[in-house]
Amino acid sequence: MIVGNLVRRRGEWTEAADTITLDETARHRRRMAMVSDGGIAFLLDLAEATLLRDGDAIQLDNDQLIAVKAKPEPLYEVRGRDTAHLIALAWQIGNRHLSAQVFADRMLIRRDPVIREMLTGLGASVADVESAFDPEGGAYGGRSDHHHH
Repeated sequence: MIVGNLVRRRGEWTEAADTITLDETARHRRRMAMVSDGGIAFLLDLAEATLLRDGDAIQLDNDQLIAVKAKPEPLYEVRGRDTAHLIALAWQIGNRHLSAQVFADRMLIRRDPVIREMLTGLGASVADVESAFDPEGGAYGGRSDHHHH
């Protein structure tokens, strides 16, 4: 089987043999059998779990590159009244250990009706969107995700 054991980050490569389209959860992997959008079967076998980001490429042992595309998924777009309000909302999201993609004027988070109710109760504007999700990596460079106490 063809093996992919190296990730080339966005900007480090120019031409790919194919693409693979994955949501954020499926893009956080270490070892897994995968099939590209065009049907190239390969084993992803990385040294450690890695969050593959939109625009990265997986280098296969036959020197082909498979470009990673972020699959749109159901999210909430969260906006505040102003920057200070958005920062306060971001604190609430972070305090609950939720993954978030942060922009200057908004955030994207996974849909959760309880969180939506909390945010709207705090004065946020929350809209349903379908978008690629590329959350912040966390304080230690890893994946930001729910953790258990």
